[in-house]
Amino acid sequence: MSTTISVPPQQLLERILTLEIVRVTERAAVSAARLRGHGNEKAADQAAVDAMRRELNKIPIEGTVVIGEGERDEAPMLFIGEKVGMNAGPKVDIAVDPLEGTTLCAKNMPGAIATMAMAEGGTLLNAPDVYMQKIAVGPGYAKGVVDLDASPADNVLRLAKAKGVPPSAITALVLDRPRHADIISGVRSTGAAVRLITDGDVAGVIHTADPHNTGVDIYMGTGGAPEGVLAAAALRCIGGQMQCRLILDTEEKRARASKMGINDPHMIYGIEDLVRGDCLFAATGVTDGSLLSGVKFRKDVIETETVVMRSVTGTVRVIRAEHRQLEKFHLD
Repeated sequence: MSTTISVPPQQLLERILTLEIVRVTERAAVSAARLRGHGNEKAADQAAVDAMRRELNKIPIEGTVVIGEGERDEAPMLFIGEKVGMNAGPKVDIAVDPLEGTTLCAKNMPGAIATMAMAEGGTLLNAPDVYMQKIAVGPGYAKGVVDLDASPADNVLRLAKAKGVPPSAITALVLDRPRHADIISGVRSTGAAVRLITDGDVAGVIHTADPHNTGVDIYMGTGGAPEGVLAAAALRCIGGQMQCRLILDTEEKRARASKMGINDPHMIYGIEDLVRGDCLFAATGVTDGSLLSGVKFRKDVIETETVVMRSVTGTVRVIRAEHRQLEKFHLD
């Protein structure tokens, strides 16, 4: 099934930026990887943020961070509204998660990644850093095969029917959180399987795009809105469906959202609402995981593995790099 997307010519990003954003996630991943297993989530996150900011500011763009790190985790931020780049070149929206899976990195567990997306200016959803309900499936299904407002059991049954398999052949990926107890029991009530992950729902959503290799058919649950927009950028490149709703359950959150132009707190967003123009997505492995290999520190070489995607062409590249000029990874 083709994933080529038609967007107006003025919304086409320059091809050269594809490699530029790879450099950004590589730098963030290497900086975070130096702190793998040290037990300090904030220090690893700070290292990734600082490296990502330094590299973004070397790119010939007028960039605005519209999806950034946030107040929820009291983490060091590439904050929403921050200007990045050399203030020359195309105007672009930036979404970042410099270290997705801070706990995974701190404990040296599988699946930590450095990730970002870049899109033509004004085309990424400008959302507050709140929680978001999400459901996602891969490509090849009729539009609306799953529904955010349907029960977990109904979604599994609908997906199984569309795939032509019994519900027992379906696997749902869910973040292992107490708030997801009803989702987990609902999925299992159909005979379907649940795969639980401790962190990392950007990679989790991406897994739905390749169920043959990942064994994941559907993603369900509540996670961060920044991760939701990043995952939507990836799915826009490789195909699939996703529905999301911001959880604006306090007056303060609704006020923050309203300032960003979000006036319907109950709106369900599809991929095209979250990412409207041509976009690029990149992720570099920090620790070894099912999506990407982690950073390897050799005697005279640092090895990285990155996936980079572009929506307008549907191109997915996996870049395994050997870096020999190690000074570039140190602070300027």
